[in-house]
Amino acid sequence: AASAADPAGGGGAGMDGDRQESPVAIKGIERELICPACKELFTHPLILPCQHNVCHKCVKEILFAFEDSFADGGSESSNQSSPRIKISSSSLDRIDRISRSGIKRNSLTLRSSLFPCPGCQRDIDLGERGINGLFRNFTLETIVERYRQAARAAIAIMCDFCKPPPQESTKSCMDCSASYCNECFKIHHPWGTVKAQHEYVGPTTNFRPKILMCPEHEMERVNMYCEICRRPVCHLCKLGGCHANHRVTTMSTAYKTLKEKLSKDIEYLISKESQVKAHITQLDLLLKETECNSERAKEEASHSFEKLYHVLEEKKAAALRAIETSKNIRLEKLQTQAEEYQGLLENNGLVGYAQEVLKETDPSCFVQTAKQLHVRIQKATESLKSFRPAAESTFGDFVVDIAKQEEILSDLSFHSSGLDIPEINEEQSRMYNKALISWECPGKTDSADIYVLEYRKLNREEESATWQEVKVCSKSKVISDLDDDSSYAFRVRGYKGSICSCWSREVILRTPPAPVFSFLFDDKCGYNSERLLLNPGRTSVESRAGFPLLLGSERIQVGCYTTLDYIIGDTGIDKGKHFWAFHVEAYSYLVKVGVVSSNKIQKLFHNTHDVTSPRYEQDSGHDSGSEDAFFDSLQPFTLVTLGMKNFFIPTTPAAPKDPASRILPLPSRLGICLDCDKGKVGFYDAGCMKCLYECEVDCSGIMYPAFALMGGAAVHLEEAVTAKYGEYHDDI
Repeated sequence: AASAADPAGGGGAGMDGDRQESPVAIKGIERELICPACKELFTHPLILPCQHNVCHKCVKEILFAFEDSFADGGSESSNQSSPRIKISSSSLDRIDRISRSGIKRNSLTLRSSLFPCPGCQRDIDLGERGINGLFRNFTLETIVERYRQAARAAIAIMCDFCKPPPQESTKSCMDCSASYCNECFKIHHPWGTVKAQHEYVGPTTNFRPKILMCPEHEMERVNMYCEICRRPVCHLCKLGGCHANHRVTTMSTAYKTLKEKLSKDIEYLISKESQVKAHITQLDLLLKETECNSERAKEEASHSFEKLYHVLEEKKAAALRAIETSKNIRLEKLQTQAEEYQGLLENNGLVGYAQEVLKETDPSCFVQTAKQLHVRIQKATESLKSFRPAAESTFGDFVVDIAKQEEILSDLSFHSSGLDIPEINEEQSRMYNKALISWECPGKTDSADIYVLEYRKLNREEESATWQEVKVCSKSKVISDLDDDSSYAFRVRGYKGSICSCWSREVILRTPPAPVFSFLFDDKCGYNSERLLLNPGRTSVESRAGFPLLLGSERIQVGCYTTLDYIIGDTGIDKGKHFWAFHVEAYSYLVKVGVVSSNKIQKLFHNTHDVTSPRYEQDSGHDSGSEDAFFDSLQPFTLVTLGMKNFFIPTTPAAPKDPASRILPLPSRLGICLDCDKGKVGFYDAGCMKCLYECEVDCSGIMYPAFALMGGAAVHLEEAVTAKYGEYHDDI
């Protein structure tokens, strides 16, 4: 299919160069003229941005099938709209990712932008104009028409205007896009009229315009060639369109340059004909060797499985023998016990024998016999009081545990030492509202065609949870629908055809303790625009240690007391358990993070003397940790102090008394978990979801995320994981 892109290079150049249909070498080029979608000769081929060609009808059918697949969530049953077209499994995998992520696309957006190319198996962006923005490959269309004529040399092209039965056409009008016999041509092109000046050629079904018009600007002809996008453009595209900053050249220059390059490449290939033939001979030998080696590999694989069958048959026979032996022993014991109890019935067995002994009248004879009989009667009486079967009827000890063996057998595959084992990148992987798992291969050779990512939940109740499998065409995957406050194990392996690598090292990641809460920084309530700077998306806030801070410090002669600048989230919480995460820049001097109640927000923004420097003050005689504890006890909200790459645990009765023990390294990502129902707030290392500090909080009002900055500092809210993360490396 890739070779079908070659004719696209001449689609826009030399519109008049192929007017004379000179003979060409048609034989042997059939596969260059086959559409990769319908596997038939091209009909009105369009040039895609990836330089592959697809029939105009196929493009529309693929888009409709792609749209149906989106509507049905990427199910295979929805991919039956056209019997000629099949969407690739990689495209279906991307449909499934997008549909599960909750992204809604209407039919117009889908039909005009996303297109799965059947030639390179990639999703191509067609732009805002969709199909209307694609060029028609007239050069390829002309070559296909020549091939059709060569293949049907005896089949004539009939006149389009004759009354039935139509006559054989003698010429075709390129302006009318129709074929005529001599009589009809004279009728429809009378002398002395404008139509008499129309251009006509021999009978053909390939009608092409004299001038190639721009798909973006339909009234403009293309007169330039964009060297960046490798497509013809008009002057409006260059002036104010998407090619404004691209390097362009004149159409004649591009025509000459491309034709020279193509001619040189063709001449080079022709000059290497002997080398090509040698390679063909070598390939023929490789074909035969492949056939022989495949049969040998089949025999070896069959032999390996037969050995497994033999081992299993032996184990099966041994297990069945053990069960049969145990059954016979148990039956014998139970049968004996049943016979003994049968003898306890009247006039039967032991009881019957004892009744006969009682009939003995001679005392000496009776005593001699009755003594031994009395012992047996006593034993029977005791066994009757404490009845217990002589053998168990269940065979619980003979259950074969094949869980581990089944997992090993399911992992049975062709392993290759040449295929690199992928490694999960724990720094790029993260858990938030969804799990983003990224991996990489140590080497660059023999990279895998597809990867299989497996994951399972780890907990005490489900220690033997089965692995869930996901096939991925990229080197990252977004996993949804994971349970909160749970640990998951992940592993990945690569496949290249039927060959697979070994599993990567298992990586264990933990989900947040509660559902992720989404919000932005509030740019209205108490926001100080003079000292705080928000980015346009309101996901980052920065405090600059500039001139206003110097003015605030200038009035203070002792210490370094200044005012904190506060900012809150634009969304509040009134019930439930929620989690959010953020990143504090390493250069930040002082940052406070936590929550504030709606009925205390006014106090928050009217507090003038909030905190001191966290740096050790020699004049004060104590460190800033105790100062923070003093001020925290007076604050109408719950905050913890961060700064200078440290996390400061507030002073509480349960906190360590040693100040050094209350100072922890600042995590790269910090998380806050607010439980309104229990009235607790916890501060987490969002990388490993480890709780660093937890305290009680008054949740009587609506709770808002709160932040305070002083000096040079910056806070960035954690970006939610979406399906687009799985699209970063979809060019494998």
